[in-house]
Amino acid sequence: MKATRKLDDFAQRIWIDNITRDQLNSGLLGLAIKEWSVTGLCFNPSAFKQAIMNSAVYDAAILEKLRDEFVGEELFFELALEDLRQAADLFRPVYDKTKGMDGWVSMDISPLMAHDTTQILTFTKDLYVRAQRPNFFISIPGTEKNLTVIEEAILAGVPVNVTLLFSSEHYLAAAEAFLCGIERRIKAGIRPNVGSVVSFPISQWDTQVNGRVPETLENQLGIAMAGRIYKAYQEFLSTPRWKRAYDAGALPQRILWAGTERSDPTVSNLFYMKALAAPLTVCALAESTLEAFSDQEKIDTRMPANGGDCDTVLRRITQAGINIDGLAAELQKEAVTSFLKSWVELMMAIASKSASLTQENSLKGE
Repeated sequence: MKATRKLDDFAQRIWIDNITRDQLNSGLLGLAIKEWSVTGLCFNPSAFKQAIMNSAVYDAAILEKLRDEFVGEELFFELALEDLRQAADLFRPVYDKTKGMDGWVSMDISPLMAHDTTQILTFTKDLYVRAQRPNFFISIPGTEKNLTVIEEAILAGVPVNVTLLFSSEHYLAAAEAFLCGIERRIKAGIRPNVGSVVSFPISQWDTQVNGRVPETLENQLGIAMAGRIYKAYQEFLSTPRWKRAYDAGALPQRILWAGTERSDPTVSNLFYMKALAAPLTVCALAESTLEAFSDQEKIDTRMPANGGDCDTVLRRITQAGINIDGLAAELQKEAVTSFLKSWVELMMAIASKSASLTQENSLKGE
């Protein structure tokens, strides 16, 4: 049995961490669902930009939408929504079979509106309506100022992927926002089964500290932080407050492990994947990692519900001079900046391709 199926058997789900029209047209996504037990996907601005710039797969669609006077971000969202609707339809049997636990696609809001929470909430609701699919997450960065947006989105019945989280404190804040929204729905007599995940990039922790800690502690911080987060997650799911919501029909807000590509070439490309094998979580993988992992015959260990030796490792890293809480805040700030940079580059790529195609058409006299 493929390792991906074994993960599926003990309730860890696998997502692909990008989507392009080539994957859809070639049947690759359908194959991943059938052969590798993939149950969802995340949008990746960088991968989408490469597909725009380095292939002609979007050219005809861009020209059509330019004729309809779509430009800039609106042109992008029209293209991306076409892809994600098609992907959501491929995942729909999984979504229906699991009653909404699995079979999701995830789409980001624009980071250009990052300082206006009212605008973010309005756009989040509108984007979900435009998606026209129930198995559609709207991704919202889990910064402190966005917590009220997350709560209000859940209250409105919008499934949310809370992104750019790094610590157990970040998790608990996002879980509180989610549960407050669910409890308000229960109080109002509205069905509380609104889907949500919380996304944690993992390898970035090690990228930050490798070379600053003893060699024996290199490549240990990311997994230890994941253990601490998973422990907080299990404790949250054991609270009477959550159990009351669950008994009323709420779905668990699962952890999604992101950033699972190795940061150190001296470790296996499956280093994080194997360490993050944890029941009731989701793991997002690049295609190359997914293919390599699917050929494995066994999964050595599962992450302990109590986090295993995470506290010991984190204590040793703290003793080595690393301010973990401060680093979590720094990582989130850097992730927000990096996401904005990737988004701007994507918009520039779309503008460049639009101008190029318009010029070509003009020369052809079309």
